[in-house]
Amino acid sequence: MLRDRVRRLGAAVLAGALVTMGAAACGGGEESSGEAAPSGAASGGSNLKVGLAYDVGGRGDQSFNDAAAAGLDKAKAELNLAEARELSAGPGETDAQKEERLRLLASSGYNPIIAVGFAYSGALGKVAKEFPDVKFAIVDDAVEGSNITNLLFAEHEGSFLVGAAAALKSEKNNIGFIGGVRTPLIEKFQAGYEAGAKSVKPDIKIQSDYLTDPPDFNGFNDPAKGKTTAEGMYDAGADVIYQAAGGSGGGVFEAAKAANAWAIGVDSDQAKTADPGVRDVIITSMLKKVDVAVFDFIKSVSDGSVQAGPKVYDLKAGGVDYSTTGGKIDDITAKLDELKQRIISGEITVPDKLS
Repeated sequence: MLRDRVRRLGAAVLAGALVTMGAAACGGGEESSGEAAPSGAASGGSNLKVGLAYDVGGRGDQSFNDAAAAGLDKAKAELNLAEARELSAGPGETDAQKEERLRLLASSGYNPIIAVGFAYSGALGKVAKEFPDVKFAIVDDAVEGSNITNLLFAEHEGSFLVGAAAALKSEKNNIGFIGGVRTPLIEKFQAGYEAGAKSVKPDIKIQSDYLTDPPDFNGFNDPAKGKTTAEGMYDAGADVIYQAAGGSGGGVFEAAKAANAWAIGVDSDQAKTADPGVRDVIITSMLKKVDVAVFDFIKSVSDGSVQAGPKVYDLKAGGVDYSTTGGKIDDITAKLDELKQRIISGEITVPDKLS
């Protein structure tokens, strides 16, 4: 591992050369060729050079990473950043490769730096200590450090609402859940979803499956496997499936289309972001407002109010919600809003772990 500044700078030069040469997209842990070019300095703007390190799939995944990208885009538009640079993780890469991505950004003068996804936890914990003057944030995990802000979400609360929606819209009393990778975070989505479904239909059948188990994180970027898994659930009687599977969710939507069934999106309003050919099967999405968290963090660095430690975006704070695009759940929004208020008031406590 690179522990001194000389070796860090050497790694930065090498990584920079690889990026300049256009490293293969999403392959072998190299930087994605979909990396956004640094933006030019804005006249009269802030002096912030923002670095964003995406999880697998990067900008364009129509889900989690795109939500983070939207927050960065808003910061570019409203905060007049001096520069922004985006790098993406590749399938099957190691923590050491994630460390080098963060080091490259930090040693190149980017500050603040945002790591998108819990997969960066180990890498960020090491690199943040090496660059104590750089402000870091991580989405979806709590990493300790005097210069680290943890952007956390109550995914279980939003998932409770779409679980209730799935149960209320199901005509077969049979729904499904597909997680990208079996981790405590994704199980949090499942726990909320199942609780929400059972709150309105206690006897409903819920099928569940995961595309991969750690250390294989390709379940977030395997649409073919998402499609095959969803086909099995639809064949087994499900008529609504909620996917928390990142880029693999596109395959779930394709399966729903072929089965003349329904699906539920995640993170972004996927009835707006998914492939146009499948948007009509998405009845709602669990909105996880990563864009809001990313923008808030950049703004806090810009105005000097940034604080280390956890910042939780829950239902009460508007950090999670459900979407209504397409009008497919208009007949049940009153019920869903009632459940939302009962969660906010504390009348309903949503489980964040599987029983």
